[in-house]
Amino acid sequence: MAEQLSIFDDLPQGDAGAADAPPASKEPAERVVELRNLLDYYAYRYYALDAPLVTDAEFDALLRELQELEAAHPELASDDSYTQRVGGYLLDQFAPVRHAQRMYSIDDAMGLDELDAWLERTERELDATPEHPVAYTCELKIDGLGIAVTYEDGRFVRAATRGDGSVGEDVSANVRTIADVPSTLAPKGLAELPAGEEGRALEVRGEVYMPKSSFARLNAERDRAGQPVFANPRNAAAGSLRQKDPRVTAHRDLETFIYAVANPERIHVRSQHDFLGWLRSLGLSVNRNYRLCQSAAEVHDFCVRALERRGDLEYDIDGVVVKVDDFARQAELGFTARAPRWAIAFKFPPEERRTVLRDIRIQVGRTGVLTPVADFDPVTVAGSTIAHATLHNLDEIRRKDVRVGDTVIVHKAGDVIPEVVGPVLAERPDGALPWEMPETCPSCGSPVVHELGEVAYRCVSIDCPAQTSERLEHWVSRKAMDVDGMGRELIARLIAEGLVRDVADLYGLTEEALAALPTGRAYKTAGKGHAKGDPIPTGAKTAAKIASQLEASKGRGLARLLFGLGIRHVGASVAEALAGAFGSVEALRNATEEEMAEVEGVGPIVAAGVAEFFATPQNLEVLARLEAAGVSMADAAVPAGEERPQTLSGLTFVLTGALEGMTRDEAGAALKALGAKVSGSVSKRTSFVVAGSAAGSKLAKAQSLGIPVLDQAQLEEILDTGGLPALGGK
Repeated sequence: MAEQLSIFDDLPQGDAGAADAPPASKEPAERVVELRNLLDYYAYRYYALDAPLVTDAEFDALLRELQELEAAHPELASDDSYTQRVGGYLLDQFAPVRHAQRMYSIDDAMGLDELDAWLERTERELDATPEHPVAYTCELKIDGLGIAVTYEDGRFVRAATRGDGSVGEDVSANVRTIADVPSTLAPKGLAELPAGEEGRALEVRGEVYMPKSSFARLNAERDRAGQPVFANPRNAAAGSLRQKDPRVTAHRDLETFIYAVANPERIHVRSQHDFLGWLRSLGLSVNRNYRLCQSAAEVHDFCVRALERRGDLEYDIDGVVVKVDDFARQAELGFTARAPRWAIAFKFPPEERRTVLRDIRIQVGRTGVLTPVADFDPVTVAGSTIAHATLHNLDEIRRKDVRVGDTVIVHKAGDVIPEVVGPVLAERPDGALPWEMPETCPSCGSPVVHELGEVAYRCVSIDCPAQTSERLEHWVSRKAMDVDGMGRELIARLIAEGLVRDVADLYGLTEEALAALPTGRAYKTAGKGHAKGDPIPTGAKTAAKIASQLEASKGRGLARLLFGLGIRHVGASVAEALAGAFGSVEALRNATEEEMAEVEGVGPIVAAGVAEFFATPQNLEVLARLEAAGVSMADAAVPAGEERPQTLSGLTFVLTGALEGMTRDEAGAALKALGAKVSGSVSKRTSFVVAGSAAGSKLAKAQSLGIPVLDQAQLEEILDTGGLPALGGK
């Protein structure tokens, strides 16, 4: 996942909503680039990590803004834009699967007025008359994970996630464990296929979901085991379907609803309403709560009834999908670049509840941002119990005017993220005072900084205890110091045992201390000097590996060091630019803000963040301890005359799969030394894809776009000679 996330290094990692509103001075081209990056990042968090950062409504608002900008400025349109593709992401842990036909998204209607506008436009384009009205099939919009299941000769052969719409992830082994997915289709339904078609593949589409009762049971089990609980059934279903061990998936009680097929023209039926019945005749699970509607009024009635009854269902829904019923009329309307014109998703407004706000506490993040969090009496909203919600920042608290003691209205934005809508002013208690941000960090007591023009308040101390875990995790991540084997659980145990407080403490760990560290698991039986229930230690072998990785990390280079320190606004690419310009921590520390701002890709805002970091005494103390531990604070100088010619200038490489004798980061650095650009994603602008062993979805995308693919031998030839291999590449 870290590799996927690397292409977003320069996006905000904390308050995701802070960049959503464009400053009035922003040029359209600049805002278009920003919107595309934001949409890609938020879609990755939603589809690939099952950890959304923004609500559906906020995402849709950004998408609409991008669509409007591209329509107003056609010269800014691009095939790589999010407006031209289906949402979704692929993970490398599963083999890629190409769908028989593209799996499209569906455009949203955020209210009945937008639904009415779509109905009117659809009937106008289809020349509807009282004698020839347009009929619609209304189906519940299941809040699950898109899936495509392929049968050959009526037998299950493969299942894949939606992925990017064209290529999905092979999750066949896991889908086979879902009880309502038949291994063999019913002969009665297969007989409805045209003669001679039985032997061909049939790809059906639908949603995998987790029933509410199964979700409650799973979270109760995880809570008892001390594991983090899932936020909602959709996240639980997505995480369950992507398990490496199918036995875990089988335990999660997943179910499906099927509602589409890749090639509807092959089926005898000619309408969506009849088609759903045909799917049932195959033995597939079809949601029975659908309705054939002959008018806009009937469509409205179905949507209102579905909204009223959503809480009575055993599964989560977040809207109603309205489709033109007749397949011929669907074909007449066709598709946009990302969605069918013959369908719309009416999205439900969030479910709201009243509760009492008991406290507003401060949460300190990795970058030191102080985020106010509302603690309120627990209340059940959209299928799960919530008792906390972020209030984002002081400006947001003042805008909503929420105060401790207020009766407040809460909902789940997009049915996912808990949110305080606002206070019920008529029930405000006497003496409720406006809330203010503390002047010192509640964790370490350092002064809180609030810069002019920013909404965020920050603790700028690198050794702040509240930031410890996230700072340590960031330091050892692959794009930073790359300490393999030191994950979140190990870091949590090191903190709990009092062995580390900041990144410099990592280099004082001994193999003995690491080996004795409890793993969080216990012996099941007594023997060999331990009692049943005793904690299992990490062990000498793992400890030696981690110690070796820590030693190796000391020489990772200045760019990784700067990125790993978590300096505000300094992502991986900015860290490389600063390292290339100054060469050492000492030179960077002594540089003025003006000198830093002159570096390409830096600018005054980043320069101010770097200067602020070096002006904090606690940070300098940590740097001194890192240097004393042997961590390199400078890049080795290249002797005069030994700089490599920039023979790959203008070319973009993407690396995927495992390489022998070098990491992808090392290969990327070598390519950059020759002037190349190294990207984390494949697009039409990619010059070459380097594919190592077990290459995943990036290789499949390169092949689909006709981009030249290089093996490791060809990569080594490039690095040795500085020139391209003889393959007629671009």
